[in-house]
Amino acid sequence: MKALFALLSLLALPVMAAEPTLYGRYEYISLPEIGGETLKAKMDTGALTASLSAKDIERFTRDGEDWVRFRLATKDADGKVYEHKVARISKIKSRADEEDEEGDSVEAARRPVVDLELCLGGEKRTVEVNLTDRSSFNYPLLIGAKALREFKAAVNPARRFTAGKPDC
Repeated sequence: MKALFALLSLLALPVMAAEPTLYGRYEYISLPEIGGETLKAKMDTGALTASLSAKDIERFTRDGEDWVRFRLATKDADGKVYEHKVARISKIKSRADEEDEEGDSVEAARRPVVDLELCLGGEKRTVEVNLTDRSSFNYPLLIGAKALREFKAAVNPARRFTAGKPDC
């Protein structure tokens, strides 16, 4: 009877989830598959997916599969062309109203999504990243909620660059 009681007591204990790692609103992230580039990233819990600043984005077919070639659209980019298999095409809704100035409905932007390895602090994860020109933004990499979950991250918006330079 004591053994049964002990077992039932253990089952009643709350399951302790691993604590998330706390990051700042902005962090350094390296891209091992993109020449090991380290970029400043904005950790954005309001965005669903991650976005990488890219230009000259061109989809093509290789061995019957959808691929994309692009260049980084960052101020320090060396102009190198990268090629990755497309995981999917995302539809990104505009932050503006659903109609343009003439009252016509606005179509969602269609962006290629690739699976990229990212290094944050000492953690390496493969996450979905859509490609779009972010050169007009301060941060060439946006880390959305899906990627934050992959890193088991919590974000303190009052902090910055808490993880230091990536070390993966």
